[in-house]
Amino acid sequence: AQTSTVKVPPNLFGLWDKTAADLQSLLARLEEPDFADQIEQYAHNIIKLLDLNPDIALYRCVRQDNAQHYWYGYSHSVHTAVLCVLLSRQLAWPQSRTMSLVKAALTMNAPILELQGKMAGQDVPMKEKQYEQIRHHPAEAVAMLRKAGIQDEDWLSAIAQHHERADGKGYPTGMQDVGEMAVALRVTDVFMAKISPRAIREALTPQVAVRQLYTEDAGGALSTAVVKQFGLYPPGDYVKLASGHLALVVQRTSKATAPIVAAITDANGQPAVKTVRFDTGQKEHGIVGAVSDKSLLKRLAPERLFGLVEVPQATT
Repeated sequence: AQTSTVKVPPNLFGLWDKTAADLQSLLARLEEPDFADQIEQYAHNIIKLLDLNPDIALYRCVRQDNAQHYWYGYSHSVHTAVLCVLLSRQLAWPQSRTMSLVKAALTMNAPILELQGKMAGQDVPMKEKQYEQIRHHPAEAVAMLRKAGIQDEDWLSAIAQHHERADGKGYPTGMQDVGEMAVALRVTDVFMAKISPRAIREALTPQVAVRQLYTEDAGGALSTAVVKQFGLYPPGDYVKLASGHLALVVQRTSKATAPIVAAITDANGQPAVKTVRFDTGQKEHGIVGAVSDKSLLKRLAPERLFGLVEVPQATT
């Protein structure tokens, strides 16, 4: 009998898995003549991937339990770009402005991506030499991009100023008149860094990161946009329900405090064989707190929570 091999299309998680390595490969060709076209295409693909299921995109940003430190810089750039898309849409920015911000997120750390991977894995504080490299990276990134033929001043100034602050306490120049796009890049960059784990510290919970962001930005339009898009309990957040179930958030709803969750244990905290979804807007399944012990998540396949999402037409 003749047998035929059926090729299973990649699911969304597989496609997101490729994005960091694809970005590394792209930035390694920064001096090639078609770099501008390549980064434009990459940015469009990230947006396409996000639009296939925004909740899965955010899940990947939040759940980084098995992430390898080496890839931290590249993954962080992708995660920041995802939040940049959502933030700019919340603010109703035109597509061209969104694209400039996304490309800034993908290239802002070009000179220090390897360093970021090393620092994510080190269990000691930043060293003096590393600190100097960090301080100089905005200007170095702009110089690299100009050399590559990039002339989009919105993109370049966003990178140049993305660590500056209105109180003059930022770097590298201590300027106070910071552009809105640079502030948007800093807000998303810092927020994503806070919810990402490093060897030296645990990731902050999304709730703590949102609270800090709101306080630092004095409840301004940019932090409000992040909170509205992210929700108080974003996809990937690990929570305990009033019913006793431990669950992962899988879908945002119109109510920031009441997402849809997928239970990974029964009401007694025992691992569940079958995934059951609950609406946390119902009192008996309301969220009562975050779960700090992440041991149950180490071997959890996210596909199980969402079902296998087949996307034969999507590529990154």
